[in-house]
Amino acid sequence: MKRILPLAFALALSAPAFAQAVDNQGAKQLSDNLARYFGKQAFDKGVLKVSVEGDAYKIALDVKALVNALPEQKLLKFDMAPYALIVKPRSDGSWDVSSNFSQGASLEFDGPEGRQSMEFTIKDGKLTSVYDPALAAFTNATSSLAGMTMTSREAKQQADVSTGAGTATVAATKSANGGVDFTATQKVSDFVERIKVDDPDSGMNFPLTLKTPELSVDANGKGVRTKPLLDLLAFAVANEDEARLKANQAELKSLMLAALPVWERVDGNYRFKDFEVDSPVGKFGAAQFSTAFGMDGVSQNGKVDYTIKATGLTIPHQTLPEWTVPLLPTEIDLNFGGANIDLDTMAKRAIEAFDLNKNPPLSDEFGKALVADFKAKNPKVVIAHSTVKNADIEVAMEGEMTFPGEKPDATVTVDVAGYDKIVDALKEGAKSDEQMAQAFPFALAVKGFGKTLPDGRLEWVIDTKADGSVAVNGAMLKGPDAAQDDSAGQDDNSGDDGANGTDDSTGGDDSDGGDNGGAGAKLQP
Repeated sequence: MKRILPLAFALALSAPAFAQAVDNQGAKQLSDNLARYFGKQAFDKGVLKVSVEGDAYKIALDVKALVNALPEQKLLKFDMAPYALIVKPRSDGSWDVSSNFSQGASLEFDGPEGRQSMEFTIKDGKLTSVYDPALAAFTNATSSLAGMTMTSREAKQQADVSTGAGTATVAATKSANGGVDFTATQKVSDFVERIKVDDPDSGMNFPLTLKTPELSVDANGKGVRTKPLLDLLAFAVANEDEARLKANQAELKSLMLAALPVWERVDGNYRFKDFEVDSPVGKFGAAQFSTAFGMDGVSQNGKVDYTIKATGLTIPHQTLPEWTVPLLPTEIDLNFGGANIDLDTMAKRAIEAFDLNKNPPLSDEFGKALVADFKAKNPKVVIAHSTVKNADIEVAMEGEMTFPGEKPDATVTVDVAGYDKIVDALKEGAKSDEQMAQAFPFALAVKGFGKTLPDGRLEWVIDTKADGSVAVNGAMLKGPDAAQDDSAGQDDNSGDDGANGTDDSTGGDDSDGGDNGGAGAKLQP
């Protein structure tokens, strides 16, 4: 389904509105419109075909014909029925788009490590939707399926995937600032993936099963530039010839600029309910597990955000020392990403500067200058408030990092509830584990640097600077790195005092009280 539906949507997206009459002349006009985005050869070779189907048009995609048209394709076997969309013009200029995407396919080929194969089936797949050419988007779409299976076989790995019933929806409206705002949802029941790895070379031989009774996906976007992106696709099809592309690169640049910022913002979230992973070492699980991603479009102050959340975590204890059990988390909430990301300046400068008549179109010097300018805008790596916890312990962290030079500036705040529980566990581990016995005094020392908050939590504010200094809660643990002397190690007969590393007394008796910041410089207390 993931492979077929996007292509079907792209076909429908490519069809502009035209006269309402459904006849052979209309079918030819629709074919010509589609050829703008997929090329005339797609019709000449039978990959795409438009025909009249009652009061609608049938757009058929023959994937087998597409595969046969590919140069140097080495498939030993490929079977897949043609895929079809039924499109019907509406009185308001939009289109009804529907499909039965029940499908089955199989392929087989010789890969680098031997014979490989894949097959899938989609049961009772149905799509109904309305497409608006003025927006170049579906104003609404609903699809469903009764189930899906997929199997793949390789020399050292095999996988079997199955799902139960699933549904999906899409809705779009005109964005206030141009482009399209959209929302999309998908829900699939009874997802199961079984993987078996058997690799004699590495000694890996194990089965793995991932399953969830419910997998759901939510996505939304603002200001997606659907029409300019379609214009770029049409330009690519019309300028496949290299000489023509070079001659028309001014138009290409104009179209690329028109497509910016591509989108204002897109966000997506995958959620797994009662997620389980069965492995040879035991069962991992989470009552709720989710991953989220969000990204601004090409802007001067963009943000990227990632989130990983899990509740009701279970981790097998069989292979872990007993003393580690009190430290195992049952809940995680991790939030990180980037901020102050200036892709707008980079993109516009690159579009303006590239020249397809040169090799490379952008010089190495230009690329280096572009990266340097990007860094000069001071982009940040951000850790938003994140926690890892169980019933007795909670570790929280937040901070940010910038790169003013070769080394980063970073400020990170860590606070812990139940630190004594951590110390108790390490103390127990020290009885039987030599490494823990060495780490235990360090855990006590770390506690000494902590600041006790009103609620009893311990807090450490850690500041590291590009000059190499490190401070915790305002106390300097390490001073700036020693200044580098370019003449270090050279015999220039200048009679220096040892800062260049030639004086035997360096690092020895400093009774003269003079620390010149050279190789013998001391760390701050």
